[in-house]
Amino acid sequence: MIQIADVVVIGSGMGGLCCAALLADAGFKVIVCESHTLPGGAAHGFEYRGFQFDSGPSLYSGLSYSPSSNPLRQVFDALAIDIDWATYQTWGCWLPEGHFETAVGADQFCQVLQKLRGDRAVAEWRSLQQLMAPYSEAAVALPPAAIRYDWGALLTIGRFAPALLRHGSKALKLTGAFAPLMNSVISDPFLRNWLNLLCFLLSGLSAEATSAAEMAFMFADWYRPNVQLEYPIGGSAALVQALVTALKRRGGELHLGAHVEQIQVKGDRAVGVKLRQGEVIQARRAVVSNASSWDTLKLLPPGAVSKPYVAQQQATPTCNSFMHLHLGIEGKDLPPDLPCHHIVVNDWAKGVEASQNVVLISMPSQLDASLAPAGKQVIHVYTPANEPYDLWQGLARNSLAYQQQKQARSAVMWQALKRVIPDIGDRCEVTLVGTPLTHERFLRRHRGTYGPAIRAGSGLFPGAKTPLAGLLCCGDSTFPGIGLPAVAASGMIAANSLIPVPVHLKRLQRIGL
Repeated sequence: MIQIADVVVIGSGMGGLCCAALLADAGFKVIVCESHTLPGGAAHGFEYRGFQFDSGPSLYSGLSYSPSSNPLRQVFDALAIDIDWATYQTWGCWLPEGHFETAVGADQFCQVLQKLRGDRAVAEWRSLQQLMAPYSEAAVALPPAAIRYDWGALLTIGRFAPALLRHGSKALKLTGAFAPLMNSVISDPFLRNWLNLLCFLLSGLSAEATSAAEMAFMFADWYRPNVQLEYPIGGSAALVQALVTALKRRGGELHLGAHVEQIQVKGDRAVGVKLRQGEVIQARRAVVSNASSWDTLKLLPPGAVSKPYVAQQQATPTCNSFMHLHLGIEGKDLPPDLPCHHIVVNDWAKGVEASQNVVLISMPSQLDASLAPAGKQVIHVYTPANEPYDLWQGLARNSLAYQQQKQARSAVMWQALKRVIPDIGDRCEVTLVGTPLTHERFLRRHRGTYGPAIRAGSGLFPGAKTPLAGLLCCGDSTFPGIGLPAVAASGMIAANSLIPVPVHLKRLQRIGL
């Protein structure tokens, strides 16, 4: 069986869905092929025994208002879609210095600093804010929504040229690491540890390797007046469904359980895909891969791209993977004001990147009661990008050794959760443990990785273009930063590179840029 589309998108991760929905909205016939039975990639949600779980993202900001510098919000505005949002400000911190609650916005954090470290630390933080202000302006001076990979960029990017020129010297420094900026004003040990933690949560890397642009974007978003964090009502699945609906509204198709076996190449051009079931989908304009750079290579026939390109892509360093706990619990007698998020750091001396040293806890049903049965709560605990794949490689998922490894490696998450809910063991009704092999299997992620670990100043993300005509890429392998903003930006850029310039310019106006 042969189908024909203008564009075939491999994978329904958020980058692929953003790209596909934007292309369909511009009049392209788009088919998305997803190997899993659920759309959304790392951001998909799933239901188990009445509890609604997020598989990945738990922290959202810049999405409940417009205009916003968050690329995902810009995609929603371009498509004229939205969902309902819960807002909050506070989360719990369980650090070597002790337990405290903090919030987005500069003033409350300064109160925490005053208690923990005194006047000097507060002064240093204020100095860093002042230092970062122009860099934050530079970081949002060129929105990813304007970027495309053809001559039309002269028109779409050109309109932002005056702002870029105003921030020229600052923009150049944004390509380097955040550490030099931090080192110029911050000497307090706690603040240095805190900033390294923020870097790690943004990029999976320390301040020495995280780009200054990522931190500048964070300062612009988190430490502005009246800032709030958000959570999508319905969980991350609601975000996914909004994009799927936008895709289908304009005639786009989403094929689930449709595993792409190979990208088909004719001459020097990608012309479609072949599915595991034998079906062929031809692409008149392009194939867009939302698979990682390592996994995209596996889909190409031998010789489709040069050996140096293959070697370069294969050599891209990877972040470590995850451990997950998805829990459905009895919620009786829990404090009603218990923060929905908690960060646990066991030992600063080990470094924020150390295995199992940082644990994140999310209880989104504190914000959206519909995620759990009445009187119950859902909890997602995970070790973010610090679980080595090598500890799991070769283990059979149905073996005793695998079960024992799951029990041993999840212990740190239980210990962290007991700080927040001491009687958690008596409350659990549903317990699901995810491992790097879970990531690899369900998300089709090379070694279960969180994404590329490209150190600032030592390498560049490849962007949407590839050496093979007709093949574009999106997703976290193509754009710096980890999480929804980065992959949404990547999806926009891939879509922009195919749509006509007049359509692109109208979209920028619709977004408010």
